[in-house]
Amino acid sequence: MSFPERRVGSIADYFDAYAGQISQALASVGRDALHQAERLLSAALERDAHIFSCGNGGSAAIANHLVCDHTKGVSTDTGLRPRVFSLSTTVETITAIANDIEYAEVFAAQLRLLARPGDVVIAISSSGDSENIVRALDWARANGMGSIALTGFSGGRGAKAADVNLHVAADNYGVVEDVHQTLMHVLAQFVRQARMPDSLVAQRRF
Repeated sequence: MSFPERRVGSIADYFDAYAGQISQALASVGRDALHQAERLLSAALERDAHIFSCGNGGSAAIANHLVCDHTKGVSTDTGLRPRVFSLSTTVETITAIANDIEYAEVFAAQLRLLARPGDVVIAISSSGDSENIVRALDWARANGMGSIALTGFSGGRGAKAADVNLHVAADNYGVVEDVHQTLMHVLAQFVRQARMPDSLVAQRRF
């Protein structure tokens, strides 16, 4: 049953119910998949590969935010120099591809130009079924890239197209996006603290 299943009269009650949905959604994320995603990202960072992110709408905002936490954040006190780029922030390129080719190609076409075998794409889609996301994941697999999908709802085609699927078992866009944002932060912070001297971890703000 979807959330909310009926109108709620009090914002306090809605807040409490929403918080409960967030808690359940966080618990639904597969820990094995989380381990796999971290290993894939860490290996890419160690070999100086490029990491690309992409998403539509609210997921585009998460893809753009990811760049900050996975570059400036991950590099702090670690000696790493992450090369992370969002395919959702390139407005001029996106509109050119959408206008001249089709919107479904806005991410895959950028990967054709920028990506190399061994690079990684992180595709964020609540439904997992956005055509441009699926095409990006399909292109990545066919061209030697690693891939991570962050999905919700039923997972869609994106869940099957990615090497690793971080699936959130929820059917409310806000809840799914909140957990995707959390996963983005958790991955960045874990990678950072794992490469910091023990003496610095407690001293730094994350």
